[in-house]
Amino acid sequence: MGSIHAYTTIAGKRYRVIYRKPDHVQGQKRGFTSKRDAALFLSSVEMSKATGEFIDATAGRATVGVLGAEWLTHQSHLKPSSLRPVESAWRLHVEPVWGGRAVGTIRHSEVQAWVTELTGRKGATTVLRAYGILAALLDIAVKDRRISSNPARGVNLPRKVQKDHRYLNHDQVAALARASGDRSTLVLVLAYCGLRWGEAIGLEVRDLDLARRRINIYRNAVEVGGRIEVGSPKSSKRRSVPFPEFLTPGLADACAEKQPTDLVFSDRFGQHLKRTRVSVGTRSWFLTALTTAGLPRMTLHDLRHTAASLAVSVGANVKSVQRMLGHASAAMTLDIYADLFDADLDAVATLLNQAATFSSVAKVLPREDFGQEKTPTSLENTGM
Repeated sequence: MGSIHAYTTIAGKRYRVIYRKPDHVQGQKRGFTSKRDAALFLSSVEMSKATGEFIDATAGRATVGVLGAEWLTHQSHLKPSSLRPVESAWRLHVEPVWGGRAVGTIRHSEVQAWVTELTGRKGATTVLRAYGILAALLDIAVKDRRISSNPARGVNLPRKVQKDHRYLNHDQVAALARASGDRSTLVLVLAYCGLRWGEAIGLEVRDLDLARRRINIYRNAVEVGGRIEVGSPKSSKRRSVPFPEFLTPGLADACAEKQPTDLVFSDRFGQHLKRTRVSVGTRSWFLTALTTAGLPRMTLHDLRHTAASLAVSVGANVKSVQRMLGHASAAMTLDIYADLFDADLDAVATLLNQAATFSSVAKVLPREDFGQEKTPTSLENTGM
């Protein structure tokens, strides 16, 4: 149990509370103007110790900058492609504003003002990433008993607006492939198999089973800071993707005279292709192909969307599309490509109507000739 001691200052008599922290280190708080206030504080300390909710005031003096630097070193579970934007958001948006602040001094209103100001300058993705870093740091501060609650939780955040997908039809894909020259097979694989760019450029000859017409996805090659980092596929899930038979000759040519560990699609030095540029200072081969084919500007990732669209157009169900694209769940596929399944909703209504017509439900419904004008009822004639 703690104790209360009086002392004299220029302003008059004051009281000091001396108590033991849960780790048995002595703590104190000075400046109480009445013994009653000091006693209430001491009681709150003892109660928080008993319930396990004790917060050491000195622990709240740790700054966001110190905690953030330590937090970043523990993000080894993130792939390089995921870690880079996190480090960038910390360096550009979080540390300059919050680095010098003690976690115990941050207020909810301040976080809201920061989010609002940042939203006026940056896109929703950047804002959400920066906010997520600050909120995560303060969550850790709560768990470490530095602060009692997270002041960043509950603020109003911007919403990400999903961009409209661009889909190509078969003729457009063919035109784009022709305009892509020696990368025509790569374009067709992206447009008909739905591989991510990093998955396509990371393919090795041994990953192809031309007899079974399967592409086995074992790795993902991502460009990070101008360098190619090779790792596991997104969500660390390997998968096998079927490809149409017409792609067999092109893939066979791409693998000709290569060793099993050679890249299927590579630059002239046998190294990984960069995302769009052949070399620094040259025009993007993909944008050049789009212009030559007379197609609107789009990204390589839109070819993945095209693959989903073409699959749905020939009757593929959502589970098949999910497996082809390597999504974590069918729900995720539906969220991303809900527009592709709109026709299914119409089909459901049509099928339900057909089923109801030949069931007992139709017998209880009034049958009217909708080609004739409806005769008003007595209530309608009176205007009631």
